Amino acid sequence: MATKKKAAKTKAKAKKKVASRATAGKAVTKKAAGKTAAKKKVAKKAVAKKAATKKTAAKKAAAKKAPVKKATTKKAAAKKTAARKAPAKKTAAKKAAPKKAAAKKAPARKVTTMKPRAGAPAPIGPVPGIAPYKEKRGEEYMGPEQKEHFRNILNAWKRELMEEVDRTVHHMQDEAANFPDPNDRATQESEFSMELRTRDRERKLIKKIDESLLKIDNDEYGYCEACGVEIGIRRLEARPTATLCIDCKTLDEIREKQRA
Repeated sequence: MATKKKAAKTKAKAKKKVASRATAGKAVTKKAAGKTAAKKKVAKKAVAKKAATKKTAAKKAAAKKAPVKKATTKKAAAKKTAARKAPAKKTAAKKAAPKKAAAKKAPARKVTTMKPRAGAPAPIGPVPGIAPYKEKRGEEYMGPEQKEHFRNILNAWKRELMEEVDRTVHHMQDEAANFPDPNDRATQESEFSMELRTRDRERKLIKKIDESLLKIDNDEYGYCEACGVEIGIRRLEARPTATLCIDCKTLDEIREKQRA
């Protein structure tokens, strides 16, 4: 009986040892599994960190490369525009060079004064060579100096018209010919008729000049015949034979238009 009890105790002890060993083995395996899981987690975290660092590095590299590309594109665009502008400047310089050369080669133009054509009407206004009258402060209207000034203008104007008359007479005497062609005769006759018309107008103008000279002698020159107001020195210099002031002349022209 004692031996059986001892055997049972030994068996129980052996079972306990086996059970303790089994639990110890399980605990070891659990620890090992936990360690492997922790290692896997650490490895996953390291991989994730590496991936994140790679992404950030790629973004930084792209950000660094982008301005370089922009700068290179800007430089390229600037080079292109400079290349486009450069030939334009050269062409402009080439165009300016011939202009300068032409300006250097071109002789100075001579200013020629046109002589009055034969048969042309005499110029109306102040006679060339007689300067406009300069009024003095407090000067009396149509005093001796002003009368002398307008007398000189009228006499010079009459002299020019008389010279035109003599020139026309000589021209008609020299150019008069019996052309065999009827067209030539017609053109000559039309020219002569035009000259005679202008001389007729100038004859009437000479008559007005003589009347103005008589008015100067009678102290009636320079005043409006309609209202008696002063005509004015500047208007008389523009039209020395004027007998009406500006207002009366405009009213007279309006009446003539209404009659027409």
